[in-house]
Amino acid sequence: MNMIDFESKIREIKRKDLLRFTKNFSNMDSPRAELDGKEILIFGSNDYLGLANDERLKVAAINEVYNDTIGSTGSRLTSGSRTVFSELERVISEVKGTEASLIFNSGYMANLGVISAICDREFEVFSDKYNHASIVDGIILSRAKIIRYKHCCMDSLEKRLKISNSKKKLIVTDGVFSMDGDIAPLRDIRFLSKKYNAMVMVDDAHGFGVLGKCGSGTCSYLGINDGIDIQIGTLSKAVGCVGGYASGSRQMIEYLKNISRSFVFSTSLPPSMIRASIESINIIKTESERQQKLMMLADYMREKLINLGMDFGQSTITPIIPIMIGDENKAVSISKRLMDEYKIYMPAIRVPTVPKGKARLRASLTANHNIEDIDYVINSIADIWGSEIV
Repeated sequence: MNMIDFESKIREIKRKDLLRFTKNFSNMDSPRAELDGKEILIFGSNDYLGLANDERLKVAAINEVYNDTIGSTGSRLTSGSRTVFSELERVISEVKGTEASLIFNSGYMANLGVISAICDREFEVFSDKYNHASIVDGIILSRAKIIRYKHCCMDSLEKRLKISNSKKKLIVTDGVFSMDGDIAPLRDIRFLSKKYNAMVMVDDAHGFGVLGKCGSGTCSYLGINDGIDIQIGTLSKAVGCVGGYASGSRQMIEYLKNISRSFVFSTSLPPSMIRASIESINIIKTESERQQKLMMLADYMREKLINLGMDFGQSTITPIIPIMIGDENKAVSISKRLMDEYKIYMPAIRVPTVPKGKARLRASLTANHNIEDIDYVINSIADIWGSEIV
């Protein structure tokens, strides 16, 4: 017997105007793709450096397929590990400046697996209110006490740390926040962690490859690798492949290999994707002009938005630029008109991804965009909003 009335639940989602659909793009070549036979300009991809369709990554992946199996055939602790996995972990550790790293199947699995392995009921985890859902889920799975502090507010964090009686404390934050494009105040967080004897974990999914020397990420960009106990990242955004990782001390990584359930009990990624990730990171290390162009384009778009009198929140140097709308229905309507009338894909972000009343268009740039693309999207938004905005 079906004990859950899924039909009524879907009706409720529709009533709240929150029903979502997948869009099946084809011939994706960031920042362009085809949708329903029409060419679309993409302003909603996390392929920040434009590497997901790079020929060198494809060649690396194909060669690995011919040299090895298509699937990995098992978990890393059984038949699923290869030399190429250890090679990628060494490359990541060199870039991040850590002793060791461990590959997970996704950034989500990394957050789940690391937090639930390290924390327990005796821990208090201090989490930025805007942290990614995978961080929240990892804390819940660990059964630690979750204590949320106001977004990037160090007074709020210190107030909560000061009244804590727990001997086991973890401060966890995104490095770059995925919906706001702002950067966590990691120097201040590191200071507070030392003052109140807490560990620090940074999820740098949107910073790795984009910020710092050789794309090493937010901690490196801010010059504070020391004092950050755990760095989490992904291979699916700027790297253009798939997977996640955890970086830190050699002892911690050895512990995670044995205890982290999302690592121990998952069939490992295909070797071809691991080889492609190595190729991508090597490109990121040697082609810094990709980062430079991306930053230039992001600054140019923010300047154009300022000229239109539009609010893009606290986004500064990152390629994530939220165009703040507020009203959920209005955000969805503008996003739909951009697609229908101008063939621009720029997703509307609303509850539950962001707080109610904080709906926005999430513009994300890639190094393969150009000035003309940005001018086109700015002019299109101005046309939709009309002379009241312009």
